[in-house]
Amino acid sequence: MKHLTIIVPNGQNNLSSIVGAYKIFTRANAFQKEAGKKELFKIQLTGLSKEVDFYEGLFTVHPHTHISAIAKTDLIIIPSLNHNYQKAVKANQLLIDWIEKQYKNGAEIACICTGAFMLASSGLLNGKTCSTHWAVADAFRTMFPKVNLQTDKLITDENGIYTNGGAYSFLNLMIYLVEKYYNRQTAIFCSKVFQIEMDRQSQSAFIIFKGQKLHSDEMVKNAQAYIESNIDEKISVENLSSRFAVGRRNFDRRFIKATGNTPIEYTQRVKIESAKKAFESTRKTINEVMYEVGYSDAKAFREVFRKITGMSPLEYRGKYNKEAI
Repeated sequence: MKHLTIIVPNGQNNLSSIVGAYKIFTRANAFQKEAGKKELFKIQLTGLSKEVDFYEGLFTVHPHTHISAIAKTDLIIIPSLNHNYQKAVKANQLLIDWIEKQYKNGAEIACICTGAFMLASSGLLNGKTCSTHWAVADAFRTMFPKVNLQTDKLITDENGIYTNGGAYSFLNLMIYLVEKYYNRQTAIFCSKVFQIEMDRQSQSAFIIFKGQKLHSDEMVKNAQAYIESNIDEKISVENLSSRFAVGRRNFDRRFIKATGNTPIEYTQRVKIESAKKAFESTRKTINEVMYEVGYSDAKAFREVFRKITGMSPLEYRGKYNKEAI
């Protein structure tokens, strides 16, 4: 029998991903048993404390055991750390060291949402692809520049390390892991029991782009402000760099270093975010919105919109604005 460890860190307040992971894998085990097979995993909650409070003491978790009692495990699940991820990293260094040791001893690791902050602090994500909640992407990139963060991905799978996007999308990661460790039939069963969509791979449609402002390059901040206040204009990078008296190559380099996007990518994301809001809250046509955000070529607008959101403008409007249908 394999061993599954669900981490219960100190100093954080997200309970749903712990409970959800436990319930889904417990049900997968039960499905195996009902089919006359052996349970695949021994499932244990573990941490550094005998009990951990959640939501100001409203709920309390009592882990099965302390990490020191688990010499070897096969799969580790790190839950979301919610908005206390920095505090949780500081409060759980022994746990992080244990996770790193287990990975080097053959364990695989799945981290949920902002649990990526805990895993990244071990160094195990350096040079690897990772996802996390889009709302903390800037903070994550600042803290862990050696990690290849891709918040458009719902699930990443690389060298025995799995990560996922934000909030309740962790349920999709659990179904993904059930299929990987059990089989497709068990995954389909769990998806039906818990009513979780199968094979969802992107969180692009859920991202709210606010612009990456956690940097100290004032020139780039001014350029960002100009882009954001002139959404209806066609802005060329040449005009933008000359406006701020910086050579094109140097402008690109500084912009990418500060924001993680090229100036063109940043401009596209700002324009598409504005278009998304228009589709969500108005009855404007696709063409009206397209012109408002500075596009005159319908094909180009559709292609950029789909690249950023994973949907066509029409699909997006239909999903988020029923009155506009």
